[in-house]
Amino acid sequence: MPPGYGCRYWTVATGGTQDSPRQQKQRLERNPMSDKTSKIDTINRFFTAYASYDIPAMRAVLTDDVEWTIPGHHPLSGTKRGVEEVAAFFTELGRAGFQAEPLFLEANEGYVVDIHRGWTTEGIGKVDTLWALVWHFTAEGKIDRVVNLSADQHQMDNYVWNNYALAPLPDRLA
Repeated sequence: MPPGYGCRYWTVATGGTQDSPRQQKQRLERNPMSDKTSKIDTINRFFTAYASYDIPAMRAVLTDDVEWTIPGHHPLSGTKRGVEEVAAFFTELGRAGFQAEPLFLEANEGYVVDIHRGWTTEGIGKVDTLWALVWHFTAEGKIDRVVNLSADQHQMDNYVWNNYALAPLPDRLA
């Protein structure tokens, strides 16, 4: 157990046990995607694709049924389901000139936690805040779930409402 985590939460979160080095090695042999470096490389490939708005490269690291949850109370928030919805969301971010600067990446068997600075370069108002993303991986090494968390959700909500209108009511109900 890491120093400073001697609390009930850590015990519950880890199932109350810590694997021995031998068990960790056996798990790695059974599941090569347990390798932290591979997951972080996948995240870096995603960010490279995102930075250049390379949708096919994004698809190479996402499952077809990926779920990506965007927090907030604005027209772009909610869970995007499937590569097409995620790609459409990132296309909109591209139009807003969103940029991301990774600050921290750490992985375990199934997850990567990423903390990055995200900011806008276009549009009315601005976003410049920290984001934490929780990425989940399949056994095959593809990303199947991502949950975004914003350090300043109010800023993001205001920015989106100032730059993106809801579709007319009949289109929203279709």
